[in-house]
Amino acid sequence: MTDTLPEADAQSVEAAILAHGTQPGALLPLLHAVQDRLGHIPPPAVTRIAAALNLSRAEVHGVVSYYHHFRERPCGRHLLEICRAEACQARGARELEAHVRRRLGCDFHQTSGEGVSLEPVYCLGLCATGPAIAIDGQAFSRVSAAVFDALRARHL
Repeated sequence: MTDTLPEADAQSVEAAILAHGTQPGALLPLLHAVQDRLGHIPPPAVTRIAAALNLSRAEVHGVVSYYHHFRERPCGRHLLEICRAEACQARGARELEAHVRRRLGCDFHQTSGEGVSLEPVYCLGLCATGPAIAIDGQAFSRVSAAVFDALRARHL
């Protein structure tokens, strides 16, 4: 980890600060803008955002680490999210998680050799039709091991 951002990334962070830094409740829109531009929120960006908003680094990091949407590391070519909320667990999400981890050869918060980042989420809004996953932001429900294998062949 370095204490500085590459110049292009630093310019992206500064543009996001300029666009959102003075609005009320600027932190979340600013973090979304940085992640949209960089694909993640690197630690040096947290430092710069904290300074711009007169917050501590801990306050900004706390928000980044709390919300599942924000990433502190670059994502793989694809992002696979598995819902771990109670409703999905009651419908077989734990078995699906185990199957997905075996198929991808990685665990949560890791990226597989084929470039798929696996992340847990705690609700995709498909509670009645779980277990649910999202692939690159597209949600799927009633996902069994066989359904996952078919989705993987098509989307990953």
